[in-house]
Amino acid sequence: MGRGKVEIRRIENKTTRQVTFTKRRNGLLKKAYELSLLCDAEVALIIFSGGGRLFEFSSSSCMYKILERYRTCNYNSPEATPPAENENKVLLDELYDLKSKEQELLDQNKDLRKKLHDISCAENALHMSWQDGGHGSSSGHAIKTTYPGLLQRPEHDSSMQIGYHQLNNEDMAPQRLDGHLGSFAGWI
Repeated sequence: MGRGKVEIRRIENKTTRQVTFTKRRNGLLKKAYELSLLCDAEVALIIFSGGGRLFEFSSSSCMYKILERYRTCNYNSPEATPPAENENKVLLDELYDLKSKEQELLDQNKDLRKKLHDISCAENALHMSWQDGGHGSSSGHAIKTTYPGLLQRPEHDSSMQIGYHQLNNEDMAPQRLDGHLGSFAGWI
């Protein structure tokens, strides 16, 4: 009397499913042991239950050695590419992108430094022009023509200063500038 054919599908009843899992798991572990013993084969078996429990069998003393051998054999096949090589390619691509972005930022930084230097030089020229009173400098001449009268000094006074200085009575007298009464003469 033989057993009937068992239909292979998920067992819906939880208790029956657990009993079947335990019986078949033990049978599978027994078969793995027998295979390794009879055929002198390296066997590694890993089982996770529906509840997440781990069951394992290893014919050698260390499961890791068998898994490492599997990884080496599997990834050395011509059709398989190891994930490490794929990761390296991705990392190298990212590194190349970052290097190009770094170079782009360095170029932008160089351009900004040049602009800052040009602005600084222009400010120094303006400062020198102010100290010189607008004479003897080409940049001071440009400022004089842009802002007429701003840097001009009276021809007879070569000691005009910007800032605090004592005034005498002549300085307090109103003067005419460009045809207008000097409104700032009394203030200075």
